[in-house]
Amino acid sequence: MSRLTGPLTAGGVIGDVLDMFTPSIKMTVVYNSNMQVNNGFEFMPSAITAPPRVEVIGGDMRTFYTLIMTDPDSPSPSDPTEREYLYWMVTDIPGTTSNSFVCSGREMMSYEIPKPLIGIHRYVFSLFQQKGRQTVLPPSSRHHFNTRQFAQYNGLGLPVAAVYFNAQRETAARGR
Repeated sequence: MSRLTGPLTAGGVIGDVLDMFTPSIKMTVVYNSNMQVNNGFEFMPSAITAPPRVEVIGGDMRTFYTLIMTDPDSPSPSDPTEREYLYWMVTDIPGTTSNSFVCSGREMMSYEIPKPLIGIHRYVFSLFQQKGRQTVLPPSSRHHFNTRQFAQYNGLGLPVAAVYFNAQRETAARGR
């Protein structure tokens, strides 16, 4: 198990959302210009209300990517009957970009603010290399989304990068 996929396996992301893969692109996800997503870190929902800045490093301008953000623990980690819930999808992201994906890609599903109600939820960012520009079809629904099936249907193969964070409901006492 590599140091890059080990935390994804330990967190159940590989298994619940993705199959084992070998990362080939560096992806960074940063909220509010200074909160970088690292596997298993926890963020307060109030701190992740706007889409993050995502950087892809290692591709080229002729290569395009699809970013998928899901919650495999919806509506609760002990009973994830809506696994997976789709929070964000951007396609046609040019390689080697440091711009926000919303600016440089095509947003298929707008960013939805994570609002976990029960338990600690995992929010997974998966990056896939496309076969070409405008080759990814939009999903029919956010509910019961399946990253594996979507990737297979659109010919995306295995992910080239992934990262996840945790979040749970903020209570009045916890938010102080």
